[in-house]
Amino acid sequence: MVMFGVTGDLARKKLLPALYDLANRGRLPASFSLVGFGRRDWNNEEFAEQVKGHVRKGARTDFDEGVWQRLAAGLRFVQAEGFEDDAAYQRLGQELVDLQDQRGTGGNHAFYLSIPPNSFETVSQKLSTHGLARRTTSGADPWSRVIIEKPFGHDEASAHELNHAVERVFASNDVFRIDHYLGKETVQNLLALRFANRLFEPLWNNQHIDHVQITMAEDIGIEGRASYYDGVGAARDVVQNHLLQLLAITAMEEPISFDADHLRREKEKVLEAVQVPSDLASASARGQYTSGNQEGQEVVGFLEEEGFDPTSTTETYAAFTLGIRTRRWDGVPFYLRSGKRLGKRVTEIVVTFKHAPNLLFSEADEDEFGQNALIIRIQPNEGATLRLASKVPGTGMQIRGVDMDFSYGRSFTEESPEAYERLILDVMLGEPPLFPRHREVELSWRILDPFITRWESLEEQPEPYAPGSWGPESAHELLARDGRAWRVP
Repeated sequence: MVMFGVTGDLARKKLLPALYDLANRGRLPASFSLVGFGRRDWNNEEFAEQVKGHVRKGARTDFDEGVWQRLAAGLRFVQAEGFEDDAAYQRLGQELVDLQDQRGTGGNHAFYLSIPPNSFETVSQKLSTHGLARRTTSGADPWSRVIIEKPFGHDEASAHELNHAVERVFASNDVFRIDHYLGKETVQNLLALRFANRLFEPLWNNQHIDHVQITMAEDIGIEGRASYYDGVGAARDVVQNHLLQLLAITAMEEPISFDADHLRREKEKVLEAVQVPSDLASASARGQYTSGNQEGQEVVGFLEEEGFDPTSTTETYAAFTLGIRTRRWDGVPFYLRSGKRLGKRVTEIVVTFKHAPNLLFSEADEDEFGQNALIIRIQPNEGATLRLASKVPGTGMQIRGVDMDFSYGRSFTEESPEAYERLILDVMLGEPPLFPRHREVELSWRILDPFITRWESLEEQPEPYAPGSWGPESAHELLARDGRAWRVP
């Protein structure tokens, strides 16, 4: 693996620890090697020491010196002045030849581009120019794959152009677009909940489901990411990829197998059928967090974060109402929201069923009666909760909502691998089902582009909201107009 951006935050906190955890679990071949490509003036030994520090800090498995020594034997570093440094690519090429001779890598290369999106095309072209990347034509050939982090473009046009540029160098099946949410156990378990249980699938339609809420909330602010986040915002950062992927998996038809083509095809059908409301103003909300007190600590507002223009219109909260024009989902609204500095860190899907006929229990509060819900917790406390109505002990027939809960931590002794572990291993095995292909990416942008275009045409700032709250008032009005309310996790 050749890692561009190896000194970045993602590599330090996630990728390097994930590689060690794979090695510690015995999932990496003895010949595995990692080449870091970056500006630092490090030799191989200095690079290894840096990696070791990040592994000790971030690995999920216990540190084992023997495992580390075997992994460290394959660590190399190539210093570069930048992504256009031709001499650096020549040194990289020689390093890869040496590793093939010394460690038996077989000429198989995975290029991990943990770098700004505007550099994807440059690096891809340089790899091609220097003969480091090649299009795999048969299973017998050494493979050459590329791993690309989000965001993939900033709108549909740029995503299409970027897809074309990358796929000029790499075969389409060798392009792995990382969405780490798809590597989470609970996201994949959504497929099992739906298709391995007779209980849910007959009810998974507009005859029984009232609406679906998909939430990704963070209780932190920008955390030093001003250079990345400004001009991107919540919609581009997580709605276009994470939340629309969750929507597609929630709403898709059952694939005929878990083969990548079959799974992707069903997700693409959902994204093609997503209906953007004609009234974009009433179907969306955006906000910016202000300064204030959050869990007993004073925090600065978004516009006061270091590195930000005080007139920035970048949103830190985004919410949308979408429909899906299929026989199964027609008339069922899907509400999506994501934001920073909210009341709690949580990602969940809430499938709310229609009220049962209130005939026998006419005195029961309708809020407690008959509104069943399936709550799928992606993070934290991974699992699922089924919301039911039950009789309260005592005289009379008082009804109250109760929960049936499933928790991964309580139900399984097997340790769940971190999402990046699974995804990195899948790349090296050439298993693409968990990776969106270019059609999914472009369809997601097609859904989001009208909202972003409208927002960018407005002169006013996004609506302010207090830290620790659940977003701006316009987001609550989004559901209130339909007689509904956001679930408070």
